[in-house]
Amino acid sequence: MNPLLSHFEYAPFSKIKNEHFFPAIQELITQTKVEIDTIANNSEKPTFKNTVEALDYTGLQLDRVTSIFYNLNSAETNDEIQKIAQEVSPLLSDFKNDLLLNEVLFNRVKEVYNKKDTLELSTEQQTLLEKQYKGFSRNGANLSEDKKETLRTIDTELSKLQLTFGENVLAETNAFELHLSDKNDLSGLPEGVIEMAAMTAKEKNKEGWVFTLDYPSYVPFVTYADSRELREKMSLAFGAKAFQNNEFDNQENVLKIVSLRHQRAELLGYSSHAHFTLEERMAKTSEKVIDFSEELLEKAKPAAQKEFNELESFAKELDGLDHLEKWDGSYYSEKLKQKLFSLDDEQLKPYFKLEKVINGVFIVANKLYDLNFEEVSDIDTYHEEVKTYRVTNNEGDLVSIFYADFHPRAGKRGGAWMTSFKPQYIQDNTNERPHISIVCNFTKPTESKPSLLTFNEVTTLFHEFGHALHGMLADTTYKGLSGTSVYWDFVELPSQILENWCYEKETLELFATHYQTNEVIPMELVEKIKASAAFQEGMKTLRQLSFGLLDMEWHSKDPSTIDSVKAFETHAFSETKLFPEVESNCMSTAFSHIFQGGYSAGYYSYKWAEVLDADAFAYFKEQGIFNKKIAKKFKDFVLSQGGTQDPMDLYVRFRGKQPNPEALLKRAGLLKD
Repeated sequence: MNPLLSHFEYAPFSKIKNEHFFPAIQELITQTKVEIDTIANNSEKPTFKNTVEALDYTGLQLDRVTSIFYNLNSAETNDEIQKIAQEVSPLLSDFKNDLLLNEVLFNRVKEVYNKKDTLELSTEQQTLLEKQYKGFSRNGANLSEDKKETLRTIDTELSKLQLTFGENVLAETNAFELHLSDKNDLSGLPEGVIEMAAMTAKEKNKEGWVFTLDYPSYVPFVTYADSRELREKMSLAFGAKAFQNNEFDNQENVLKIVSLRHQRAELLGYSSHAHFTLEERMAKTSEKVIDFSEELLEKAKPAAQKEFNELESFAKELDGLDHLEKWDGSYYSEKLKQKLFSLDDEQLKPYFKLEKVINGVFIVANKLYDLNFEEVSDIDTYHEEVKTYRVTNNEGDLVSIFYADFHPRAGKRGGAWMTSFKPQYIQDNTNERPHISIVCNFTKPTESKPSLLTFNEVTTLFHEFGHALHGMLADTTYKGLSGTSVYWDFVELPSQILENWCYEKETLELFATHYQTNEVIPMELVEKIKASAAFQEGMKTLRQLSFGLLDMEWHSKDPSTIDSVKAFETHAFSETKLFPEVESNCMSTAFSHIFQGGYSAGYYSYKWAEVLDADAFAYFKEQGIFNKKIAKKFKDFVLSQGGTQDPMDLYVRFRGKQPNPEALLKRAGLLKD
C-alpha cells in the first residue's frame, strides 16, 4: 500500500520510500483531474460556490504530497530523488497547464467574474475570484490552440532546467573541499571552527581538517583565516560554482532559462518576464523597481564607497595591502569591526547556544502572539535531526505543527527557507491547522561544544521563524490565499520585521545566556551589537541592490543577444562594483534564488520589504516592542490575513498610513535624524 495515497494528518515520512513518489503523484494528478472535470462539466449555472470555491478545494492531497517531495529534494536529497524530480516536474507542469488552459473551466470562472459586481461576496471571496480569473487569463487561457501547445513546451522545459540548475549548484558545493594537514594554516580561525573542520575530516575518514563550501564552514574561514592564499582558494572555489566548463556548468542553463522566460512572457502579451511577473506584485512594473533601486543606490553608493576606502586604508595600515580583493573583504571588515566596537562573533557565540535561541524565539512569539511551543517526539520526520513541536494558544487549541531542521548535510542545499507540509484552510466548518517547517544550515555542535550560533545565524533563525509565524497564524477560508500566499514583495515583511527583535536588550535578556556559566549577556555587549548594527551598511545595501539589479537585467529585456553570462553579469554589476573583478568567478551560475527558486524578477523584494519592516518596527518601538495591542494589530491585519486583500491595504490597516522609507534610511545610518 502506498502511504502517500491514503489519508494522513502528518506527513508519513518513515513509511515513505522513494519509489512511492512517482506513482502517487501520477495517481493524484488523475484524481485531481477528475475533481476539476466535475467542476468544468457541472450542468448547473456557474456560481462562486460550485466553481471558484470548489476549484480552490481541489488537489489537497496532491499539493501535500508534492510539498513533501520537493522539500525532501531540497533538505534530504540523493541521486534517486533528483532523478524522480526530473520525471515528476514535467508531469506537474503539464497538469498545471491542463488546468490553466482548460477552456471550459475558464469560461465558468469568467462567467462568475463578469457578474462579480452583482454578487454579494466578502473581500476574501472577491480576492479569490480575482486571483483565479487572472491565473487563467495571465497564463494562456485566451491563447489559440497552437500557442497553448508552445506554452506547454516552454513550461515543461523550464521545470526541467530549473531543477538541473539547482542540482548542479549542490553538486559543485559538495565537490569542493579544502583539506589541511598543517596546523599553521589554521592561524586566526576560532577554536570552534577548527573543531568542526576536524569533525568533518573524521567523517570523511581523513586526517587533519576539512573545510567545505557550506556556509557554516565557508563564512568563518574567509572571515578569520590569516592565510590570504587559502582565503583566496576558498573564495575562488565558492565564486566558481557551476562556472567551470564541466558537467555541472550552468552557463547554458542560465541562457536557456532567461530565453524561455522571455519567450513565455511575449507569448502571453508582455514585453518581458519582469513585466509579466511584476503585474502581480506591489511594485507593479520593472520601471518602478528600477527607480526604487536607483533611489536607494543614490543614497547608499557614496556611503559604500567611503566605507570601502576606509577598509582599504585599514588593510594597508594593518598589513601593507595595496588593494583589497574579494577574499579580503570579510577578513578585514571583521578586524575593523573589532577595532571600532571591540566586538567579534567569537565573543558573542557563547551566548547564542542554538537551543537557547530557539527557546528565545518561542518566548518572543508567546509575548507577542500568545503562542506556546511543546517539543514532541510522536510526529514523523525525514531525518533524526529534525525537531517537532505542537503549537497552541493560551486556551490550549492547536494552532500549528512546527518542524525545524538546523544543520548542514550532504543532501541539503545551502541557505535557509520556510516551507509547509499542510496548508491552513476552513472546510465544512473545520479550521484545518497548518504544518510549517523551517530548514537552515547552522553551525553544528562538536565533541566539546554545543551548537553556538554567530549573530548572523541568530538573525537568520528569527527571519525564517517570521516566515513560519506567517504560516502558523494563517486564518483564512481558502488555501489559495492562506499564509505566505501573498504578493512576493510582501512575503518578506513578516520575516524581516522579526529580525529587529534580535537587536533589542529586552529580547536578548530573554535567551542570550552563556552556555557554560548561564550568565546573561553583558549590557556592554548588547550596546556593541546595537552600535555595530549599521556597520558598513552602505556596502551591505549596495551588495543587496546589486543582486536585485542583476535580476532585473536578466529579466526585464530581450535576452536573445546575450552570448556570455559572465560579460553580461559584469556589465550589470558595473554601477555597484567595489572589489576588482575576478574572471574565474560568476554569481549568476549559482544564483539559485532567481534561477531555481521563486525570486526571478523579484529579488528586489528584500529591499522593498525592508522599507515596510523598518517602518512597521518603528511603530512597535514607539509603543513598546512587546506591546500586545500593536502585536494584535500585526497579527490581525498581516500575519493571519495571507493574501485575502491587497497588501498595501492590509499594511495601512495595521500602521494607519503608508510606509515611510525614511525609517529604513535612518536605521541603515544613511539618513541622519
